[in-house]
Amino acid sequence: MSETVFSQVPKAYNPADVEDKWYNYWYEHELYHSEIDPNKKPYVIPIPPPNITGMLTMGHILNNTIQDIFIRFKRMQGFNACWVPGTDHASIATETKVTKFLEEQGLKKKEIGREEFLKHCWRWKEQYGGIIIQQLKKLGVSCDWRRERFTMDDHYYYEVIKAFVDLYKEGKIYRGYRMVNWDPANKSAISDEEVIYKTVQGKLYYFKYPLIDSNEFIIVATTRPETMLGDTAVAVNPSDERYKHLIGKKVKLPIVEREIPVIADEYVDKEFGTGAVKVTPAHDVNDYEMGVRHKLQFINIFNDDATTNENVPEWLQHLDRYEVRKKVVAKFEELGLLHKVEDYQTKIGYSERGNVPIEPYLSEQWFMKMDELAKPAIEVVREGKIKFHPKHWEKTYFHWMENIKDWCISRQLWWGHRIPVWYHKQTNEIYCDVTPPVDIENWRQDEDVLDTWASSWLWAHAIFKTEEERKYYYPTNTLVTGPDIIFFWVARMIMAGMHFMKDVPFRDVYFTSIIRDAQGRKMSKSLGNSPDPLEVIKEYGADALRFTVIYLAPLGQDVLFSTEKCELGRNFANKIWNAGRFLLMNKENIKSDISLIDKHKDFADEWIISRLNQTLLQFNKAMDEFEINNAIKLIYSFIWNDYCDWYVEMIKSRLYGDNEEIKSAVLTRAISIFEDALKMLHPFMPFITEELWHLIQPRKTGESISVSDFPKTDENLIKEIAENEMEFVKDIITAIRNIRGEMNIAPSKKVNAYIKSDEVKEHQIEYIKKLAKVDELIVDKNITKPKASASAVLRDVEIFVPLEGLIDLDIEKQRLQKEIQRLETSIAGVEKKLSNEKFLNNAPSEIVEKEKVKLQDWQENLKKLKEIFNNLNRK
Repeated sequence: MSETVFSQVPKAYNPADVEDKWYNYWYEHELYHSEIDPNKKPYVIPIPPPNITGMLTMGHILNNTIQDIFIRFKRMQGFNACWVPGTDHASIATETKVTKFLEEQGLKKKEIGREEFLKHCWRWKEQYGGIIIQQLKKLGVSCDWRRERFTMDDHYYYEVIKAFVDLYKEGKIYRGYRMVNWDPANKSAISDEEVIYKTVQGKLYYFKYPLIDSNEFIIVATTRPETMLGDTAVAVNPSDERYKHLIGKKVKLPIVEREIPVIADEYVDKEFGTGAVKVTPAHDVNDYEMGVRHKLQFINIFNDDATTNENVPEWLQHLDRYEVRKKVVAKFEELGLLHKVEDYQTKIGYSERGNVPIEPYLSEQWFMKMDELAKPAIEVVREGKIKFHPKHWEKTYFHWMENIKDWCISRQLWWGHRIPVWYHKQTNEIYCDVTPPVDIENWRQDEDVLDTWASSWLWAHAIFKTEEERKYYYPTNTLVTGPDIIFFWVARMIMAGMHFMKDVPFRDVYFTSIIRDAQGRKMSKSLGNSPDPLEVIKEYGADALRFTVIYLAPLGQDVLFSTEKCELGRNFANKIWNAGRFLLMNKENIKSDISLIDKHKDFADEWIISRLNQTLLQFNKAMDEFEINNAIKLIYSFIWNDYCDWYVEMIKSRLYGDNEEIKSAVLTRAISIFEDALKMLHPFMPFITEELWHLIQPRKTGESISVSDFPKTDENLIKEIAENEMEFVKDIITAIRNIRGEMNIAPSKKVNAYIKSDEVKEHQIEYIKKLAKVDELIVDKNITKPKASASAVLRDVEIFVPLEGLIDLDIEKQRLQKEIQRLETSIAGVEKKLSNEKFLNNAPSEIVEKEKVKLQDWQENLKKLKEIFNNLNRK
């Protein structure tokens, strides 16, 4: 590409002109495609595959920005970087969407049949399933798009089915009747991890159950009156003296008129309700266990949509469970058997997808035995073969893994990986294999599909299609994911990796923060506090959004985000752009010459080179420790403060001088340092860095900053003396600038300054004069403070700025007096408020804290104003 003409470079950075251009460039040149290369070490990230029903959220932005930072950084370090993208088929979510879509067209899932329904699912997937992937591209993700995977691709489908068959043949998968969490909305079993518990204000109903051959009643308490229709016992604690005489007797179950026993079981809490509980083994997990222990009858009273079935009296059949509840309570009241009703706060399990209360349901399902699978997965984390960032998530992981239960892996759905089990129509013989039986007409296949997580748990290795690729790319390196799926996915992937691949699936797991709004609330559609990331990108640019979410996200802490905070990223982008334009403007008239890069250095050059290498050293350490929030702050500080605010200002006098060789050396060096800074920043802000990298030097077609070499740290160039010297000079300049600001000295006016010190060197004086706008600068360790001057003290250095002739001293004194009086009045008001016990006790703590901070700030300002006023009065 030819040399850039400065006049063609826009004055302001416009992301819209840049982002699509460079993304298409990267895509067309396949810069991020990875193939096996024995000469390069692989670095692999498997993307957490978003659901095909998904749309981009701020959570996706944070997660994928972090992944992109790691992959771009490692790619520039020379690793064979491979970021494998893909999507998840999302059984329940997709089936729900397609079912609703068909119903809107007057079609019912059951009526059109499985085969036709699946055709509609595939059509829906082709039309809508890739939306989130296209949205991710707007963020600038550097995925290997030739490797894009889908959890129901032919290859992946086979891997999932084969895993089931292998585990079945090993005896780790079995079918049995168990109590499961039933989602009545989706008419499917769901796992414990898919149940969200909500605290609700409910009722506690006390029912009287009449004892047979007696005038006595036993009173039971329940939050779910409708389930009494399936009661098969009443249980009491064997040590409860109130009920010992009733153990072994029978009661007549009202409404149903069924005789049921009174049993004794240690599970019963004597303090709950009356100490006597109804037992419904088919509709409560704990009651199920009691039913097994006491060989009770299991009576299922619900259909799969949570309406009542034929096992209840006819007048209560085929009704919604909550309608039945009302009728049962009314009937008890009518029979005089309703003892009382109390308000009661309880936790109800809701289906995460269906958003309806789940129903504990006795059902025949497929289960995976987890004990043996969990043991090696616990060990590899305990031994540090897999590291969690932050480390505290290990405790959560161990607690779940050490108390793991068998996994219900079947779902009563059609969209997904159909269970590879067939039943012989005559003999009921079971056949399980990756291929159907030869005489298929004599067999019927199991109707269920696998839990979505029972396919995505293979993701880390199943994304690679050949044995050769698995040997090269597996184990992968880093998984970036949310802590909310530590059980669903992370733990299960570790188990799958250890079982099928005999090795860990990844070395490090980075758990992202939760993005909240500025008030600390979790973002959600219902609260209307979740911005559309594409709109944010449109307004501020992808780089500004990426920068902001990382800048606000310390490892392990929640991110308090608001769209306006992207001003931070946009301002940084503008700062970098202006620095680039400054270099390009000078490049128009000054020849850049790489042979001069180490010539004509002064202490400012030694300082910036030291700062660059110090920043690189700390940056690499931060990245190695997964402290990417610290890493971006290091770059931000170097570019904004060191390079733009100080170094660029310091080199201007040499760039505008007469010596062409010096000018060339200074510009060449400034461009080289800027280029290294761009490379450091590139993983975080890929678009603006690519644009500037191409502008500052001619590049060949296909070249990209993203595949250039990351700058190497040279610790020999880190010079503490140079950094200390520069800090000293900066402090002097800042002190004079502060005096100018405090005294309202116009920016156009130059001041005279006196520095009482013998530490200021001759070569520093010109920089101090230029950057602090000083006309005459006198340095001497024996200086006496001039009259009517402002002063500042730095360590052993005193600085004086005479004010006569710069400002009208009388007017300035009057202004200061008024400001002092105003502050004193304000301080008195706040002190009065903070001494008021009523205010302190009743006001929210954050308001009280705000008042205390305000008071402290005003007191410091008052002290400073009085010092300035006293200085002006000294003769």
